[in-house]
Amino acid sequence: MTNNDILRRLRYAFDFKDSAVIDMFALADTEVTKEQVVGWLKREEDDDFLTMNDREMVAFLNGFINYKRGKREGAQPPLEERLTNNMVLQKLRIALNLQAEGVLRLLELGDFHLSKHELSAFFRKPGNKNYRECKDQILRKFLLGIQLQLRPGESDPELQ
Repeated sequence: MTNNDILRRLRYAFDFKDSAVIDMFALADTEVTKEQVVGWLKREEDDDFLTMNDREMVAFLNGFINYKRGKREGAQPPLEERLTNNMVLQKLRIALNLQAEGVLRLLELGDFHLSKHELSAFFRKPGNKNYRECKDQILRKFLLGIQLQLRPGESDPELQ
Protein backbone atom coordinates (compact mmCIF):
# COMPACT_ATOMS: atom_id res chain seq x y z
CA MET A 1 0.00 0.00 0.00
CA THR A 2 1.18 3.50 -0.69
CA ASN A 3 1.46 6.10 2.05
CA ASN A 4 -1.02 8.25 0.13
CA ASP A 5 -3.56 5.41 0.13
CA ILE A 6 -3.16 4.87 3.88
CA LEU A 7 -3.64 8.60 4.52
CA ARG A 8 -6.76 8.69 2.31
CA ARG A 9 -8.29 5.69 4.08
CA LEU A 10 -7.58 7.05 7.58
CA ARG A 11 -8.87 10.49 6.65
CA TYR A 12 -12.11 8.98 5.33
CA ALA A 13 -12.59 6.57 8.25
CA PHE A 14 -12.10 9.26 10.90
CA ASP A 15 -13.70 12.02 8.80
CA PHE A 16 -10.70 14.33 9.21
CA LYS A 17 -10.70 17.72 7.53
CA ASP A 18 -7.50 19.03 5.92
CA SER A 19 -6.93 21.29 8.93
CA ALA A 20 -7.08 18.28 11.30
CA VAL A 21 -4.47 16.47 9.21
CA ILE A 22 -2.22 19.55 9.37
CA ASP A 23 -2.75 19.70 13.14
CA MET A 24 -1.68 16.06 13.51
CA PHE A 25 1.58 16.79 11.72
CA ALA A 26 2.08 19.73 14.09
CA LEU A 27 1.60 17.37 17.07
CA ALA A 28 4.64 15.48 15.75
CA ASP A 29 6.60 18.74 15.42
CA THR A 30 6.36 18.66 11.62
CA GLU A 31 5.09 21.53 9.53
CA VAL A 32 3.09 20.86 6.36
CA THR A 33 0.99 23.10 4.15
CA LYS A 34 -2.60 22.72 3.04
CA GLU A 35 -1.31 22.37 -0.54
CA GLN A 36 0.82 19.37 0.49
CA VAL A 37 -2.13 17.68 2.20
CA VAL A 38 -4.41 18.30 -0.78
CA GLY A 39 -1.72 16.94 -3.13
CA TRP A 40 -1.26 13.79 -1.03
CA LEU A 41 -5.00 13.12 -1.07
CA LYS A 42 -5.33 13.36 -4.84
CA ARG A 43 -5.30 10.29 -7.09
CA GLU A 44 -2.09 9.29 -8.87
CA GLU A 45 -3.52 10.25 -12.26
CA ASP A 46 -4.14 13.85 -11.13
CA ASP A 47 -1.61 16.47 -12.25
CA ASP A 48 -1.41 17.96 -8.73
CA PHE A 49 -0.74 14.57 -7.06
CA LEU A 50 2.16 14.54 -4.57
CA THR A 51 3.82 11.33 -3.40
CA MET A 52 3.96 11.09 0.38
CA ASN A 53 7.32 9.73 1.53
CA ASP A 54 7.88 7.41 4.49
CA ARG A 55 9.16 10.19 6.77
CA GLU A 56 6.03 12.25 6.16
CA MET A 57 3.79 9.25 6.85
CA VAL A 58 5.69 8.49 10.07
CA ALA A 59 5.18 12.12 11.13
CA PHE A 60 1.44 11.83 10.46
CA LEU A 61 1.15 8.54 12.36
CA ASN A 62 3.16 9.89 15.31
CA GLY A 63 0.92 12.96 15.31
CA PHE A 64 -2.13 10.69 15.16
CA ILE A 65 -0.85 8.85 18.24
CA ASN A 66 -0.40 12.20 20.02
CA TYR A 67 -3.88 13.30 18.89
CA LYS A 68 -5.58 10.14 20.18
CA ARG A 69 -3.54 9.54 23.34
CA GLY A 70 -2.10 12.93 24.24
CA LYS A 71 1.33 14.32 23.54
CA ARG A 72 3.97 12.97 25.86
CA GLU A 73 6.39 15.25 27.66
CA GLY A 74 9.83 15.99 26.27
CA ALA A 75 11.23 15.50 22.82
CA GLN A 76 9.23 13.61 20.25
CA PRO A 77 10.59 10.28 19.03
CA PRO A 78 12.83 10.55 15.97
CA LEU A 79 11.10 9.96 12.64
CA GLU A 80 11.98 6.63 11.07
CA GLU A 81 13.40 6.88 7.55
CA ARG A 82 11.80 3.68 6.35
CA LEU A 83 8.21 2.60 7.02
CA THR A 84 6.81 -0.92 6.72
CA ASN A 85 3.24 -2.20 6.93
CA ASN A 86 4.18 -3.78 10.27
CA MET A 87 5.17 -0.35 11.61
CA VAL A 88 1.93 1.21 10.30
CA LEU A 89 -0.11 -1.53 11.98
CA GLN A 90 1.83 -1.07 15.24
CA LYS A 91 1.44 2.73 15.24
CA LEU A 92 -2.30 2.45 14.55
CA ARG A 93 -2.63 -0.14 17.32
CA ILE A 94 -0.93 2.28 19.72
CA ALA A 95 -2.98 5.27 18.59
CA LEU A 96 -6.25 3.40 18.95
CA ASN A 97 -5.14 1.80 22.24
CA LEU A 98 -5.93 -1.69 20.94
CA GLN A 99 -5.05 -5.02 22.47
CA ALA A 100 -4.71 -8.11 20.28
CA GLU A 101 -8.44 -8.87 20.56
CA GLY A 102 -9.31 -5.40 19.28
CA VAL A 103 -7.01 -5.73 16.27
CA LEU A 104 -8.45 -9.17 15.50
CA ARG A 105 -12.00 -7.81 15.78
CA LEU A 106 -11.20 -5.03 13.28
CA LEU A 107 -9.62 -7.56 10.90
CA GLU A 108 -12.75 -9.71 11.15
CA LEU A 109 -14.92 -6.67 10.37
CA GLY A 110 -12.80 -6.34 7.23
CA ASP A 111 -13.52 -10.03 6.52
CA PHE A 112 -10.06 -11.33 7.34
CA HIS A 113 -9.50 -14.00 9.97
CA LEU A 114 -6.24 -14.42 11.82
CA SER A 115 -5.22 -16.21 15.01
CA LYS A 116 -3.75 -14.36 17.98
CA HIS A 117 -0.40 -16.12 17.38
CA GLU A 118 -0.34 -15.06 13.72
CA LEU A 119 -1.09 -11.48 14.75
CA SER A 120 1.67 -11.40 17.36
CA ALA A 121 4.21 -12.28 14.64
CA PHE A 122 3.55 -8.86 13.03
CA PHE A 123 4.63 -7.05 16.19
CA ARG A 124 7.96 -8.87 16.65
CA LYS A 125 11.33 -7.42 15.69
CA PRO A 126 12.34 -8.20 12.09
CA GLY A 127 15.28 -10.39 13.21
CA ASN A 128 13.07 -12.63 15.37
CA LYS A 129 12.52 -16.13 13.99
CA ASN A 130 8.75 -15.74 14.46
CA TYR A 131 8.58 -12.35 12.72
CA ARG A 132 6.13 -12.17 9.83
CA GLU A 133 5.79 -9.42 7.27
CA CYS A 134 2.41 -7.69 7.18
CA LYS A 135 1.25 -7.82 3.58
CA ASP A 136 -0.78 -5.06 1.90
CA GLN A 137 -3.95 -7.18 1.97
CA ILE A 138 -3.86 -7.50 5.77
CA LEU A 139 -3.24 -3.79 6.32
CA ARG A 140 -6.01 -2.98 3.80
CA LYS A 141 -8.46 -5.26 5.67
CA PHE A 142 -7.47 -3.68 9.00
CA LEU A 143 -8.11 -0.18 7.62
CA LEU A 144 -11.42 -1.38 6.16
CA GLY A 145 -12.36 -2.77 9.60
CA ILE A 146 -11.65 0.64 11.16
CA GLN A 147 -13.81 2.30 8.52
CA LEU A 148 -16.68 -0.18 9.02
CA GLN A 149 -16.53 0.27 12.79
CA LEU A 150 -16.54 4.07 12.64
CA ARG A 151 -18.86 4.48 9.65
CA PRO A 152 -21.21 1.47 9.62
CA GLY A 153 -23.51 1.33 6.65
CA GLU A 154 -21.42 3.84 4.71
CA SER A 155 -19.39 2.63 1.78
CA ASP A 156 -16.78 4.56 -0.12
CA PRO A 157 -16.39 2.64 -3.39
CA GLU A 158 -12.87 4.06 -3.91
CA LEU A 159 -11.68 2.46 -0.68
CA GLN A 160 -12.97 -1.07 -1.27
